[in-house]
Amino acid sequence: MTQTTTDRPSGGAGGAVVPVLAFAGIAVAVMQTLLVPVVKDLPHLLDTTPADATWVLTSTLLSGAVATPIMGRLGDLYGKRRMLVTSLAVMVVGALVSAFTSDLLLMIAGRTLQGFAMGAIPLGIGLMRDMLPHERLGSAMALMSSSIGVGGGLALPAAALVAQHSDWHVLYFGAAGLGVLSIALTLTVVPESPVRAKGTFDLPGALGLSAGLVLFLLPVSKGGDWGWTSGTTLTLFAAAAVVLLLWGLMELRVPAPLVDLRTSARREVLLTNLASIMVGVSFFVVSLVLPQLLQLPAGHGLGQSMVVAGLCVAPLGVTMMFTAPVYARLSARYGPKTTLILGLLIIAAGYGGGLGLMDAAWQTVVTSVVIGAGIGLAYSSLPALIIGAVPASETGAANGLNTLMRSIGTSVSSAVIGMVLANTADTVGGAEIPTLHGFRISFLIATAAVAVGLALALFLPAGRPSAHPRLRASSEEDANLERAEAALRGFRGRVLDATGAPVARAEVALVDRHGRRAGATVSAHDGGYALAVPAGGAYVLAVRAAGHAPLASPARHEGDGRPVDLDLSLPGETVST
Repeated sequence: MTQTTTDRPSGGAGGAVVPVLAFAGIAVAVMQTLLVPVVKDLPHLLDTTPADATWVLTSTLLSGAVATPIMGRLGDLYGKRRMLVTSLAVMVVGALVSAFTSDLLLMIAGRTLQGFAMGAIPLGIGLMRDMLPHERLGSAMALMSSSIGVGGGLALPAAALVAQHSDWHVLYFGAAGLGVLSIALTLTVVPESPVRAKGTFDLPGALGLSAGLVLFLLPVSKGGDWGWTSGTTLTLFAAAAVVLLLWGLMELRVPAPLVDLRTSARREVLLTNLASIMVGVSFFVVSLVLPQLLQLPAGHGLGQSMVVAGLCVAPLGVTMMFTAPVYARLSARYGPKTTLILGLLIIAAGYGGGLGLMDAAWQTVVTSVVIGAGIGLAYSSLPALIIGAVPASETGAANGLNTLMRSIGTSVSSAVIGMVLANTADTVGGAEIPTLHGFRISFLIATAAVAVGLALALFLPAGRPSAHPRLRASSEEDANLERAEAALRGFRGRVLDATGAPVARAEVALVDRHGRRAGATVSAHDGGYALAVPAGGAYVLAVRAAGHAPLASPARHEGDGRPVDLDLSLPGETVST
């Protein structure tokens, strides 16, 4: 498949794209958390054990972890908007399956289909990267990255109100309706990205990753029932290690892998991704624990209704929403590493204080506000850290992997906390009820995860220019500086028209051999441009300018640090738009 080029959407379209894509992320978050208000009742509602009931949540998170890199790669190959709509459509089908059943296996199947919508997050980030003006990209990506938390927190009181006053299956009809609305808005407002990657879909890589994750998370979830040293548990862990090792070796040999492991092995990316797992763990613990603590009857919990419980936890998402502008200011001044560290410290303070704030409903509100503020800062920092750590040609794959790491964190969190609460539950009237002791252990686990994430974040490189990526020069002086730096190690020259006159403000994009954008710039008033290359190899310089047909000029750079002089002559015919 060849790289295609079209004009960038207009500013008006770009302005509408951001809220629509964010709404898609919020719709996915609603799907992910809509069962939280009734999680304590799932064993009764599905006529099963508490340990088996946790699969209704874990299956969604597991399929989401698998779908994230798969849908991201399919989006690169066949269109990001197309795959975004597909993932939302699968979510709608899964919601309708769950809406018409109370059978455990069918419910798990429906929830598994719903989990595929998690691929909407990297797809939305990719669409923003391809279409938005670069000066708006950072804040838009932070909003998309945080939409899972925002939507999840805001959905809790609404879901609780529905569950308390209606059949709980209505929750799934609501999720399906949000999915249909999101699909309609996406098709109406969001144009398809013109960027296509070359190559084919790595089906063996997708199957290998899926198998490895299932083999790993199955014993994590069931180890408490089977015994952590039982033959089944140890065999599955060993099988997961073998499958993931073989999968990794295979991915290193594939020309267009599902997950770029070479990128993930770099220090900055590796530490950021490991910290992302810890942030994912910390986010889901509070979402699981506080609603149950609030709803359990007095003596075991705080005896609140589902609606009150949802309102008490809603500040988790509201606070994340209001931390977005705070993040933008702090990151601009101190960098995303500092905001990640600050976010993790706030999360740790929230969980540490929360250990002693479990005696009244207002105390859970305080815990939600503090933890929400920390998670909002941490989530918003992750895309910027990834962008600053990899060449522009690898930002799509790297952000997809980062989203996968967060999904793995939430999956592990769901399985581990479900196991902890089941193993520390009291049996009352034949029913197993979680205890305050189990809730405090869960908070301690989250605190430990945050401490690990903080240690990882402290080892991230500090003060490097790439930690503050400037995707487009904000002034002529900045543009001249960037061109001077790029000219020393990449392509340089002038953009000319058919008569040899310079063309100013022409967009020049550097596309690598996989069809991924490796850099972009705008020509100066004298037509001059310069683009650095991430590595030696074959490239295409794609040029667009008003009044001219687009140009795709193949070029090669040896990667030896010396500049390659290349003038780009645009065709004379005018393009009608």
